[in-house]
Amino acid sequence: MIRVAYHLLDVFTETPFSGNPLAVVTEAESLSAAQMQAIAREFNLSETAFVLAPRDPVHTAALRIFTPTTELPFAGHPTLGAACLIALVRAPDMIGRQPLQLVLEERAGVVVCEVSRVHGHLRGAFLPPQAPALVGDLGDRAAIAAALGLGEAEIGFDNHLPVVATAGLPFAFVPVDGLSALNHAAPNAALLAAACGLERAAAFVYARETADPAHHVQARVFVHSLSGDGRLATPYGFGVHEDPATGAAASAFAAVAAHFEQPEDGEHHIVVEQGFAMGRPSHISLNLRIAGGILVETSVGGACVKVGEGMLTV
Repeated sequence: MIRVAYHLLDVFTETPFSGNPLAVVTEAESLSAAQMQAIAREFNLSETAFVLAPRDPVHTAALRIFTPTTELPFAGHPTLGAACLIALVRAPDMIGRQPLQLVLEERAGVVVCEVSRVHGHLRGAFLPPQAPALVGDLGDRAAIAAALGLGEAEIGFDNHLPVVATAGLPFAFVPVDGLSALNHAAPNAALLAAACGLERAAAFVYARETADPAHHVQARVFVHSLSGDGRLATPYGFGVHEDPATGAAASAFAAVAAHFEQPEDGEHHIVVEQGFAMGRPSHISLNLRIAGGILVETSVGGACVKVGEGMLTV
C-alpha cells in the first residue's frame, strides 16, 4: 500500500467554504493514472490535482488534473490552487516578501503562474496555456434559449451575442439580460450541446448585472455530457453540472470581452462573479492587455485558502 498526502483548498475566494473546492495530492509519482482517477472519484469534487516531478528540471512541477470521471488537459482552479499550495509548502517565507513565479507542466502546455501574499491572503495568477480565441458564432438564439429554459428575448445584452471561445477548453458563452434570467436558467444537456455544437454541454452564461457594482459580470457555468434524455438528474461526463468558479472559461472569456467591448490599447481589469447561485461565491480576476486593438496577453487570478489536509492510503 502507498500513503500520499493531500490538501484541501477553496479557490477564487478569501473565505473558507466558499469559492471552488479543490483537492491537491502532492508527490504523486507513485500513483498510476487509474489510481489518480479512483482518488478523484473518491473526493468527488469537480477536479482533483496531482503534483509530480517535472519532465524539464527547470520547471517547478508537472500537474495532472482529473474530474471524477476523466482527465483534463487544463483547468483553471486546479492550476491556481496547486500553484498556491506548492508555493505555500515549498517557500512560505518567500511569498510573504515577494511574488514567487512557478512553471507547471500540464497536458495542454506549460503554464506560468505567480503566487504572493496580499494583505495576509494567498493570491495567485496564471497565463493560460493557449491564447484565448473566438471559435465561432452561435446564431440560433431560440435554440439556445430553449436549452437554458429561458425566453429568446432574454438572450443577449448590448452588442453581446452567443459565441464559442477557448483558451484550452471550448465553452459556449451566452449573455443574458440580467440576474433574473441568470438565476432562472435551467439547462437541458442534450439541447444545450446541440445548440452549442459541442461534444459536451459547456456553457458560460453571464450577465452584466452583478452583486457588487464594482464588478463587471456575474456568470454561471454548466458542464456535463450527454446521457439518456440529457437532463440533470444524474451526474455523467465531467461528473458535475454547475461549477462555482471556472478559470478555464474565464480565460476564454477574455477573447469574448475583447471582441464585444473593443477596449482601447492598454491594461484592463475584469472581475467575474461566479458561484453565487450555488451559495459558494467566487471572484475571478481577469487581466487583459490590448495592443493595436488586439488581445495580446491574458492572466487569470484570485485568492486561495487552505482548509484541510490528510493522508490517503492507496
